[in-house]
Amino acid sequence: MTRPFSVAVLVKQVPLAEDFRLGGDGRLVREGVPLEINPYCRRAIAKGVDLAAARGGRCVAFTLGPEGAEEVLREAVAAGAAAGIHLCDRAFAGSDTLATARALAAAVRRSGPFDLILAGLNSVDADTGQVAPELAELLGLPFASGVRALEIEGDAAEAKMTCERDDGTAELLVALPAVLSAAERLCPPAKFGPAERAAVPAARITRLRAADLGPGPWGAAGSPTRVGEVRAFEHRRESRILAGPLAVQVRAAAARLAERGALPWRGGSAPATGPSQASGPAPAPARTSAGGPAVIAVLEPGRPALAAELLGAAARLAADAGGPAVAVWAEPPGGPAPDPAELGARGADHVLVLSSVTGAPVAEEDVAVAVAARAGGLNAWAILAPSTSFGRHAAARLAARLGAGLTGDAIELTTDRGRLVAWKPAFAGRLVAAITARSAVQMATLRPGAFAPLPPGRRAAATRSAASVAPAGAVREIGRTRDAGSAPLVRAGCVLAVGAGVPPEDYAELDALREVLGAELVGTRKVTDRGWLPRNRQVGLTGHSLAPRLYLALGVSGKFNHLVGVRQAGTVLAVNTDPQAPVFGGADIGIVGDWREAAGLLAEALAADRRSAAERDRRGG
Repeated sequence: MTRPFSVAVLVKQVPLAEDFRLGGDGRLVREGVPLEINPYCRRAIAKGVDLAAARGGRCVAFTLGPEGAEEVLREAVAAGAAAGIHLCDRAFAGSDTLATARALAAAVRRSGPFDLILAGLNSVDADTGQVAPELAELLGLPFASGVRALEIEGDAAEAKMTCERDDGTAELLVALPAVLSAAERLCPPAKFGPAERAAVPAARITRLRAADLGPGPWGAAGSPTRVGEVRAFEHRRESRILAGPLAVQVRAAAARLAERGALPWRGGSAPATGPSQASGPAPAPARTSAGGPAVIAVLEPGRPALAAELLGAAARLAADAGGPAVAVWAEPPGGPAPDPAELGARGADHVLVLSSVTGAPVAEEDVAVAVAARAGGLNAWAILAPSTSFGRHAAARLAARLGAGLTGDAIELTTDRGRLVAWKPAFAGRLVAAITARSAVQMATLRPGAFAPLPPGRRAAATRSAASVAPAGAVREIGRTRDAGSAPLVRAGCVLAVGAGVPPEDYAELDALREVLGAELVGTRKVTDRGWLPRNRQVGLTGHSLAPRLYLALGVSGKFNHLVGVRQAGTVLAVNTDPQAPVFGGADIGIVGDWREAAGLLAEALAADRRSAAERDRRGG
């Protein structure tokens, strides 16, 4: 007989995505906006309830927020949770992710012990995914993100899981207790309406004040990050829906794409989604003193393009700070050693190689421990990591260990009076906020594709040192798969999206159009749910947010949750047989017709335009 199994579930309340609104000051309007449980948290609730029920245990839901946030706990209890614990006090106001993790850690310790702590993969209003790994670090527990399949072994000492990664999946064995974040495909969501929530007895909800958790500091006082200037980031669409014979529509659409500068051979500029670095390589900064404040770049092995972006950003910041750029490399077992000459050319002044004393991989937790132990000796001023599964996990643990302010998914880095300013998008890309940290060490994860590498040039090789790491070993990788075509979509200049109306056996019919545009193929959630495209090709609220020069949607109905992912595209062209399809409301140009015929005609028209442009260039304009 299995012993009772206790599960804690962390739940967040977010504004209903369709009702995100910005006021005249560019800030999010919260008054009167409907709120709901974060979509990823609904999966955590459902799985937590099921696991506890299967083993005769209990599931307890936790949330931090104002009085109205009690509704998410009522819904969790209606779904089968034994109780809800509400951290509700004005003292918690202004909590950033680290302050939130500290308060939740105190509440979990007070209410536990728990065999498993489940959270959502991230929050759709901020998209950081930092609280769960920060909580794991504070509680001294292993962590795994993006869990889409989960099995608890018989004695509940270990969990076997499949986790989503940026380019595929990883099979892991994780020692329990542990903290896990739930992917969208882990299980169906828990959803209950007002009547079920109202029926939950008040006694099932316990409210905790700041004084119940200890002296703190809590809220803004315990938050190392601050939100500064906020920029509204709306892209108004032309909404020009064409009519007439399909061939006429296609010719008109091709001409309008050329006029808008949406075609790669026509020049024009891609949409500016944030950093000045992305618009073109800046001059390479000069080498700086090894004794000054350092900028540390935590590199992810096996991702050279991301390493180049990260080192370029680190080198530019280091030049401003007057210190070195230090690359940290977690050496994979049997993998190639880093080349100091190559890393030096990319911007590193020094490279620290972390190698395992046991031969096991140096995991994210091990990287955080090693960098935290050396941050003081390296005179760290800022620490950067990629905004990938690896980078977010390592950075969040490191921030919790150092008490450092961490900005997730930054798209621009600047400095102001000797402090780092990291700009990050939020609320489905409708605004971009400047985040600063008051901690001695400032941290950020950088969105792939948002930062330009240093331009080619001769730079001295980086100096090299090594450090041995004793892996924690609580998380063991037993297998990994890589999806085909896993190149980062954020760098794509043209993207072709298919909806459920385009069957996978017909994707080959799009090859000519994709080839002429150099377009990446993506899909809606329905497409990836059916396995027609890999999960890492999903665009939308719970998929990728993209900013290509041109986004071409074929057979896409145009629901809000998909279109929000292309809010920052330069031009959106949609093809649909229904002139009333919602997709046309989010498009600049609309073609009403069958996607098959339209795709072929578009390929021909755009190929002809490209030939004409090439001929004009050959003749000198």
